[in-house]
Amino acid sequence: MAKDYYEILGVPRTATVAEIKKAYRKLARKYHPDLNPGDKSAEARFKEIQEAYSVLSDPKKRAQYDQFGFVGDFPPGAEAGSGAGPGGAGPFGGGFEGFDFSEYGGSSFKDFFENLFTNQREEKTIGPQRGEDLNYSMTVSFADAIHGLQTKIKVNRLMPCSQCGGGGYISSGGQQVCPDCGGSGRTYMQRGFMKFTTTCPTCHGTGRLRGQVCPSCRGEGRVPGSETITVRIPKGVDSGSKVRVPGKGNAGVNGGPAGDLYINLTVTGHPFFEREGADIYVRVPVTVPEATLGAKIEVPTIYGEKKIIRIPPGTRSGQKFRIKGEGAPVIGRNSRGDMYVEVYIVPPSSVDQRVRELMKELEKYYEVNPRADLGR
Repeated sequence: MAKDYYEILGVPRTATVAEIKKAYRKLARKYHPDLNPGDKSAEARFKEIQEAYSVLSDPKKRAQYDQFGFVGDFPPGAEAGSGAGPGGAGPFGGGFEGFDFSEYGGSSFKDFFENLFTNQREEKTIGPQRGEDLNYSMTVSFADAIHGLQTKIKVNRLMPCSQCGGGGYISSGGQQVCPDCGGSGRTYMQRGFMKFTTTCPTCHGTGRLRGQVCPSCRGEGRVPGSETITVRIPKGVDSGSKVRVPGKGNAGVNGGPAGDLYINLTVTGHPFFEREGADIYVRVPVTVPEATLGAKIEVPTIYGEKKIIRIPPGTRSGQKFRIKGEGAPVIGRNSRGDMYVEVYIVPPSSVDQRVRELMKELEKYYEVNPRADLGR
């Protein structure tokens, strides 16, 4: 036996769409399973109400139901707009004559379509959106930049709203079937033979009502807050390096994914080490006898160890000696730069008379003037 959908919703057969919608909302609230937990009869009644509304809110389905008492395949020749009835004009009825676009916000066919697709583009922006990326400035020591470190920082950012879980709406309303599309997520506009399907503007295509806007975040799904997070600074960073921390930027809008946090690094100087890329430079003093006769000298490294290098006889100030692999780590590679040792000669104190006598004696052994070529 066919169901009487009008009786289920408690409306007359002459009821308007607005009256049907009003009746559905009232009954849906009364028999919703969330408000009647464990009540099987209420659940069955709610399903009947949904079924009745899905038919009577659809002009095409309602016309078929009124004529045949059920909703299924139309008998041959009974399809609305087929042109078989009075006033038909072939398979497309009367064309665009008499089609009034004013109720759709456009004065012409072109205006109607522009308005339709503009609305669809606007609807897409209402959905979940990724949160913004954030930047955080950090200063680290020369040693920490070489060896890496793990530390905690406090970041001010937009965080997911705890009251609505980041969705922007109170979850208790999230299970209500949308009364405008009957849960399909799609609605259509029809005039004569023309029918246009579009995303339901009420539920934005989800088929469900989101419920009440969250009072804490006002529907955005995020609120200002601060968080202390642990970050790892890799070995080998330098001033200008950026470290990405995924998901620690601003929370997304309407349940969208969070943005990322970017840490912008500045590295402090060192008392005697200097850096160019992955290479390390250090200046080491040597005595006059060491530079003249040659010697093995001990030099420090950035890793705390000391290395022995040999300087040949006759070494001059400014000469550089390379120690391979003792530079800074190269990010992303299992390798290091080199260390360059620049020597400079330190003369003995001239206060001691004996030293002065030796220096005068030494002066005799300079066969040429070391500044002779200057000014030529």
